Amino acid sequence: MIQGLFARKVGMTQIFDKESNVIPVTVLQAGPCVVLNLIDAPRKKIQLGFEQIKENRAAKPQLGFFKKIGVNPMRYMKEFDSTDNANYKVGQELKADVFKAGDYVNVSGFSIGKGFQGGMRRWNWSGGPASHGSMQHRRVGSIGSSSDPSRVFKGHHMPGQMGDDYLTIQNLRVMKVDVENNLVLVAGAVPGKAHNCVVVMFSKKKLFKSLDEEKVVHVVKKNPMKQSKAAVGKAKK
Repeated sequence: MIQGLFARKVGMTQIFDKESNVIPVTVLQAGPCVVLNLIDAPRKKIQLGFEQIKENRAAKPQLGFFKKIGVNPMRYMKEFDSTDNANYKVGQELKADVFKAGDYVNVSGFSIGKGFQGGMRRWNWSGGPASHGSMQHRRVGSIGSSSDPSRVFKGHHMPGQMGDDYLTIQNLRVMKVDVENNLVLVAGAVPGKAHNCVVVMFSKKKLFKSLDEEKVVHVVKKNPMKQSKAAVGKAKK
């Protein structure tokens, strides 16, 4: 079975569980993805394509590859791990039914770019004195380390580019799957803005857990020898 799919971030909304709790979810349009290649060695993988484009938008080497396998050119291509390639063939479409409610997934994508930002916004500095007379309200200030070690340490927090990083949010739970519309609802937020392309992979840290499974409440028994004298007195009354 393939271990992931391409998806398009639609936006965020909220749903209610059986206990009427509000759960913020992100709506992902997973697929349809097209199988481009099956790889059996050294590891089993499946190459997928996502989002069809015009032929004049594809590079000539890529266009030759797509014509050879008889598939329309795709904008995105990636190899996904697979446990078994026997049930897949080139040209097959994979949709949101790969996932089911209760699965845990990792979602990867580029975060929203915020441009060049100062240290207070980028690193949450507290800032300098705010009263009049001070000239260090939001400035960096001294970054040296005196005569020892006489240099600026590598990785020092400074103003610079904020956002537009490739991030992975792990262990997001699939709350609902709409197979007809290829929609997957995952609890929580995922990187990027609406309409961004993301990669959805099965989590390796958490396995499937049914949404109908009741939460086990552990009752902690109090040790009477460790209770306060006041609590013991109330118990005797």
